[in-house]
Amino acid sequence: MGIGNIISLLGGLALFLYGMHMMSTNLEGIAGNKLKGILEKLTANRFLGVAVGAGITALIQSSSATTVMVVSFVNSGLMTLQQTVWIIMGANIGTTITGQLIALDVGMIAPLIAFAGVVMVMFSKSKKLSFIGGIIAGLGILFIGMGIMSDSMLPLRDSPAFISLMTTFKNPLLGILAGALFTAVIQSSSASVGILQALALSGLIGLDSAVYVLFGQNIGTCITAVLASIGTNRNAKRTTIIHLLFNIIGTTIFVVICMNTPFVPFMETFTPNNPAAQIANVHTVFNIATTLILLPFGNYLAKLAIMILPDKKSETEAAEDKWLDEIMNSNYVLGTSILAIHYIGQEVSDMFKLVRSNIESSFDLLAKYDNKSFDLVKANEDEIDKLNYSVAKKISKVLSIEQSYKEVKILNDYFRALTNLERIGDHAMNFAEYAQTINSNNWDLTHDASTEIQEMKKNCITGLNLFTEDLHKDALLIKASQIEQVIDDNTTLFRTNQIKRMNNQESKIESAILYSELLSDYERIGDHILNLAELHSSLTELREELREAN
Repeated sequence: MGIGNIISLLGGLALFLYGMHMMSTNLEGIAGNKLKGILEKLTANRFLGVAVGAGITALIQSSSATTVMVVSFVNSGLMTLQQTVWIIMGANIGTTITGQLIALDVGMIAPLIAFAGVVMVMFSKSKKLSFIGGIIAGLGILFIGMGIMSDSMLPLRDSPAFISLMTTFKNPLLGILAGALFTAVIQSSSASVGILQALALSGLIGLDSAVYVLFGQNIGTCITAVLASIGTNRNAKRTTIIHLLFNIIGTTIFVVICMNTPFVPFMETFTPNNPAAQIANVHTVFNIATTLILLPFGNYLAKLAIMILPDKKSETEAAEDKWLDEIMNSNYVLGTSILAIHYIGQEVSDMFKLVRSNIESSFDLLAKYDNKSFDLVKANEDEIDKLNYSVAKKISKVLSIEQSYKEVKILNDYFRALTNLERIGDHAMNFAEYAQTINSNNWDLTHDASTEIQEMKKNCITGLNLFTEDLHKDALLIKASQIEQVIDDNTTLFRTNQIKRMNNQESKIESAILYSELLSDYERIGDHILNLAELHSSLTELREELREAN
């Protein structure tokens, strides 16, 4: 095999991989948002799960991409471990479509297919038609690359060393190891199966050896999911174990079948003159048969994964906080937006809980000061500030990914919600510091002022609790507006009352000034609650529109 053959082989491989990439990217362009919604809404029905997994993987032509999405959804809590079993089974079936496409004997018309696709991409004004053209062009380029690879490897048929190497793959263990290692390196079972088909078309490997390499390739494709699970929670890691178990069990079953039955000669009879089709057919039979065998035992696979990787007494927060890096560093963008929005929503909710807790605690400090309670409010305020910075940074990073208009609007609304929550947190800290000042100076608030402060607390807590109730967006806005108006009216009334107390010399000037500042904080909290209600309504409407679109 000369230098020219090697260059042709590399060029053919480049075209083959690029054709696959074109097909996958353009299919995602057509169906990406739909697929996100399908996975998010998935039920626990095993047959539906298998169908969805197979359909999505057939579309995006990558079981690795599907499994990475599943790992991310499990890590976020959007999907249970049991649901992943069916998706993974379906993904293994769906990934066989690439091999079947390669097995089609269309080498002669491959350039025409590529040309037709490029014409559609170049001259179509419709974005959808352009995506379809990209898929067709990718398919044609894939076939061209496949043909170049096959032709470049023809001289190897006369190489005793290479023939000897291919013969060693008749040993099941060596064949499986070779297939697993090669697929793990290139991280694509579709590509590695395609290369195996090219070897077969060149007459360099027979089906009796290729089957073991093929089984190993199914195991090797799990490496991408394993890498994606690094730093995730226990259930996400168990998802990768299920993927590995499926392929290891299937490989064990089929190795026994191949060694003890005429399975290989039987599969050759279907397409005796097309070795690429023989490999594609075995690949399809392997994954469908393994799915049918393991389908009744899916829940046991999940339990076995839990036994292999049992729960720890505690999960580190650092591991849970790596979600953004995993998404941003992944080669698979499908599902990124919905995951990012879900995670950011969770963190905004965590920040809201801290803010609400601090509002209640700071008002309690004004009623009865306690150093430990003050320290807790201060610690919570530090955490609120950290969350505000951290989540804002994540929103900015996620916005760097291409998003739809609605997704951008949701992320912007979350950013504005962060700002309002952070300001309410600042006002709560001000209350705590007022309480500390009152305590350190031995100032006494009048009975009327203390009663008014309790009224302020009740209104602030009532306003914040609106977001924990299952209210329609219009009802939420109405109630938030009412609370904001009550707070405004109270501020005017309480300020007038304080002036009267000063005139009657019931209140010291220092405590009166502090009380006036407290009222300003109280009034601004009402404004922020109304702002949050408007943002909550906007977010609710946008999420509903996204669900309908999906």
